[in-house]
Amino acid sequence: MADKLEFELVSPEKLLVSQPVAMVVVPGADGLFGVLPGHAPMIVTVRPGIIDVYGDNQTTVSRRIFVAGGFAEVTDTRCTVLAEEASDLDALLKSDTAALEKQISDLREDIEDATSDVERRALETRLVTTQAKLDLIASQQDAEAA
Repeated sequence: MADKLEFELVSPEKLLVSQPVAMVVVPGADGLFGVLPGHAPMIVTVRPGIIDVYGDNQTTVSRRIFVAGGFAEVTDTRCTVLAEEASDLDALLKSDTAALEKQISDLREDIEDATSDVERRALETRLVTTQAKLDLIASQQDAEAA
């Protein structure tokens, strides 16, 4: 069995990551799941959360990436995540929380004013993503304060 698998993270705009890794942990709809070389094939819905990338070994996280949801395809040699939105965790943690709170408030108003189910669902998806970002920032700040 190989000691690395190929990890790819793709957003609608571009290929964000393509590298061999020891392991990757993805926030699946049913919980976190780790992918090692030789993993059984599967396709999974990805929920908003953090992808932990273990570059050189299975004990040290080399990169953390926030994803807003999407899908993951896993094979025995590859893990490909198709993300609706993705950003490095460090960049996200520098986000203006007041701006995110304002965006959440505006989205809630827009949902109330939505004139179609399609528009409402799109706004609700944006609301869930923005709330996940704000919750993540708050949890990281709480962890640092403890």
